[in-house]
Amino acid sequence: MAAAYAFLLLSACAVGPDFKVPSAPEGAGYTPEAHPAAAIASDVANGDSQRFEPGRDIPGQWWRLFHSKDLDDLIVQALEANPSLQAAQASLWQAKENLYAAKGKLLPSLDANSSATREQFSPAEFGGAGAPFIFNLFQATVNVSFAPDVWGGQRRTIEGDAAAAEYQRFELEATYLTLTANVVTAVVAEASLRGQIAATRDIIKAETDQLNVVQQQFNVGAATRTDVLTQQSEVATTQATLPPLEKQLEQQHHVLAALTGHFPNEAQREHMMLTSLRLPTGLPLSLPSQLVEQRPDVRAAEAQLHQASAQIGVAIAARLPQFNLTGDYGTASPTVAAMFSPSTTIWTIAASGTQPLFHGFTLLHQERAAKAAYAVAEAQYRNTVLGAFQNVADALRALQLDAATLRAQAVALRAASATLDLARGQYRLGAITYVVLLNSQRSSAQARLALVQAQAVRFADTAALFQALGGGWWNRIDVETNPLSPEKPGAATTTDLVAGARGIKTEPKQ
Repeated sequence: MAAAYAFLLLSACAVGPDFKVPSAPEGAGYTPEAHPAAAIASDVANGDSQRFEPGRDIPGQWWRLFHSKDLDDLIVQALEANPSLQAAQASLWQAKENLYAAKGKLLPSLDANSSATREQFSPAEFGGAGAPFIFNLFQATVNVSFAPDVWGGQRRTIEGDAAAAEYQRFELEATYLTLTANVVTAVVAEASLRGQIAATRDIIKAETDQLNVVQQQFNVGAATRTDVLTQQSEVATTQATLPPLEKQLEQQHHVLAALTGHFPNEAQREHMMLTSLRLPTGLPLSLPSQLVEQRPDVRAAEAQLHQASAQIGVAIAARLPQFNLTGDYGTASPTVAAMFSPSTTIWTIAASGTQPLFHGFTLLHQERAAKAAYAVAEAQYRNTVLGAFQNVADALRALQLDAATLRAQAVALRAASATLDLARGQYRLGAITYVVLLNSQRSSAQARLALVQAQAVRFADTAALFQALGGGWWNRIDVETNPLSPEKPGAATTTDLVAGARGIKTEPKQ
């Protein structure tokens, strides 16, 4: 007991570096100015000005700011059935169970052993005389073994396992964020394609009507056969752009089906248009000092750095003396009836220690390799932080320029439409050539499609900003519980994730 107590006192220390959370980078920012200005407005659908609000928190269900029930339902389906999210949940559960298993190594091991032996013994084996005789031996013992964690190697291992579980936790958050952002982006892309298809069909109808006008003028001698053929070619060219758009729309159906855990033949045909989405006008803008705490990928990289730090301590402890305490207590008797009498009691107490002397420099190089792995993790962490700031800066600039692009496209469409109307009237009167009318048609068609694309880009880049800022995972209301062992914290269940997406608070199971 005295020896065990001494070992426990020694176990208060742990070799290797104590991990310190990296501080937020000083002087880091998104733009040269203090904070970006609001995006300009346009007098078209979804052309509202977007204001950047520094320091404003991000809701856990940020996609609700688009005010689309169909979008909300698709995200709920994705959270309910997406295999990537389920795999991330299971990985977190696995990491936490490994952590619990590692913690058990700090406690003594207790094993019960029993045996029954029947043996024939001959005195001749020891140089004696006499006839051989047969005897029975029954044994029942309890073995206790304890390896004191004198240098903290096992505690560093547990520290590394805890960091691995933390890594999987933020990998789950990153998967959750990526999944919801991908659903929003896919819905926007689908709505944009549907808008482009509708615009293309309108253009085809207008060009077909114009073909009828040119045909009539040809019939009365006011137009040439070349004019008719050119207009027919223009209609056919525009019609040829329709199948590729329809192909992309079908592919987006398949993307949404996969994201929501369905096969292509089970894809739901949601007829969403850009007009069914509302562009968020007040956009949160997290402070640069908050970004490293909010981004799941940064927190995951931090956990990997922590795990690498713990492995240094494990490698150092492996080069120091290792101790082990063992004890056996039980009984041994030739008959079962006499097994638990005082005269049959047996016991053993032992202590051992091992000091590595020479292992071909293996342990030394393993320690150096652990330090090199820490340097790798540290560089990867810095790279992840730089990427996080880059993502936010890209999204901010994109939103500002998207608004300017939309305004310019709106002006261009109005001008092109007015020019086309004027050209059609002048052509009927013979005041202009057909080439002038043809150029006006092409300009109007291009401007209309470009406007739809510019509207869609604003939605997609808005979703990209929420994703770049971390997606508000810290404000999610689902509860992390292990689906098989509710008494232990583990991966959030599918029910919790879906309830959180719907804004429903779930309580831990009792």
